[in-house]
Amino acid sequence: MKSLKYIFSILTKNEDATVFRFRSSVFGLFSVFFVLGSFFSSAQVSTEIDTTKIRVGEQINYKINVEADSLALVVFPEGQTFMPLENVEALKIDTTKRDAKFLLSRIYKLTQFDSGAYTIPRQKVIIGEQPFFTDSLKIEVNTIEVDTTKQKLYDIKPIIEVEESGSDWWKWVLIALLAIALVGFLLYWFIWRTKPLSEEEEIALLPPYDRAKLALQKLDESQFLMRSEVKEYYSELTFIIRKYLDEKVYDRALESTTSELISRLNLLKEGNQIPLSKETILHIESILQRADLVKFAKSSPDIALAEMDKSTIDKAIDNVKVSLPEPSEEEKLLDQKYKEAQERKKKRRKVWITIGISLFLIIATLVGFGVKYGFGYVKDTIIGHESKELLEGDWVKSAYGFPPVWIETPKVLKRVDSQIPEAAKVQLNMTTFAYGTMLDVFSVVINTTTLKVPKQAPQGESTDKPTFDLLKVSEETIKGFEAKGATDITVKTDKFITPNNAEGLKTFGTLNLKAPGTDNLINAEYVLLCFSNENVLQQIVITWSKDDAYADEMIERITDSIELKSEEPEEEKE
Repeated sequence: MKSLKYIFSILTKNEDATVFRFRSSVFGLFSVFFVLGSFFSSAQVSTEIDTTKIRVGEQINYKINVEADSLALVVFPEGQTFMPLENVEALKIDTTKRDAKFLLSRIYKLTQFDSGAYTIPRQKVIIGEQPFFTDSLKIEVNTIEVDTTKQKLYDIKPIIEVEESGSDWWKWVLIALLAIALVGFLLYWFIWRTKPLSEEEEIALLPPYDRAKLALQKLDESQFLMRSEVKEYYSELTFIIRKYLDEKVYDRALESTTSELISRLNLLKEGNQIPLSKETILHIESILQRADLVKFAKSSPDIALAEMDKSTIDKAIDNVKVSLPEPSEEEKLLDQKYKEAQERKKKRRKVWITIGISLFLIIATLVGFGVKYGFGYVKDTIIGHESKELLEGDWVKSAYGFPPVWIETPKVLKRVDSQIPEAAKVQLNMTTFAYGTMLDVFSVVINTTTLKVPKQAPQGESTDKPTFDLLKVSEETIKGFEAKGATDITVKTDKFITPNNAEGLKTFGTLNLKAPGTDNLINAEYVLLCFSNENVLQQIVITWSKDDAYADEMIERITDSIELKSEEPEEEKE
């Protein structure tokens, strides 16, 4: 500083007042340069870049160096903050210790696929609670030269209309139909299909007499007697006669002892309920007693006697059949009704089994999806939920107003009439685009207000362009919420920076709204984003229900997509 004063004293010595004022300004410039030099010499953030000229598609290594205390929290830029260049990859932060401080550095790999001159915007680095900004850098992206003597040139191909690719909903529908068809086929095959009868089932459908005669025939074909299996032979023989008597004469013949069964047959004969001869009853008694001796006393009659006993049983069955009267029409009708009732019972059983299996599969499917995706999500998918449909629908990115506000929303915002007094239209223009209202489950509103500033200010008046106090604008907007019936409004403010580094004011909080036509209050949340550029005010208002499980994800996606540009993005240009 002494050297500066010395230079100043030499420059101002023996000069008039005009020269003195000039050289005073020179000294002021020297002082500014000195202050700036001392500031930059103590700066904590610096940048390095490996090249300022690349070809289309090549990458630039952009490095940010930060010198900070060991306890200071350092936040590097994240995401696509280098637009119009694209951040391909952000490497891990490298940390080295230098004396009592730490040197942190991070490399970003940037690229661009269109030729031209681009500027890497200033990058914001936060050290502790203080923000630092890097210098902007110009980058040249050159095209790749093509040797036309070796590479042939072709005419530009005409525009071809391509059908819009649809979603994959049909695949899920096909999978669901296939699953339903598979379950239906399995139910039909194992439950409803008329299965071919087995031999046992066919025999069971025969009348008792035919079934008994067939059983005697099969016993005759067996080799019990040839293998000296007399016990098994008599067991089967007595079962045949007992089964037949159980079905046609006495319904407890199978469980009765020999003496009980014979006593019952004699009693029925004496009561003239069955016209059996006494001789037939004696033959049956003799065979049953002999069978008891074979089974319990290990008696062993010869083969001829066993065959004769079979013949006696055969004749006894014939005698029983002949002696029994033919069933009456009423008995046949009752039998037919019984069979129909059994069929209905069997059909109802199949229906209940089908319903039970179907309900089990449906509940198991819902539980499985509920465990994986959440039961609320499954419920909303089946019943339907407005916010879920908005979140999973086809979003639209578009520009609204001028200068344009680029934003991605679940639905296209429609232009609505701005409610401004006629007198105010002389001083300003306002355009409004909206989806929904504050009373809806979800709403997005974009307002662009432009003050009409004369090109030449009247003589004697300031030519400074008007600016907006964003804090006051936010307060007036909150008052507008109250005018629309909102109550219990909480207000918080914070700085908001868009992905393309447009800085504004974020006002957010909660409020209560009265549901239309009722006295019920809806707990809601809101966010108000305000941006000002000379005589232009841009506002984005988003409201949603506090109980909406899908709103947070929608709001984050919307706010992350906001970009303020004075012209169309590079990809929209021809």
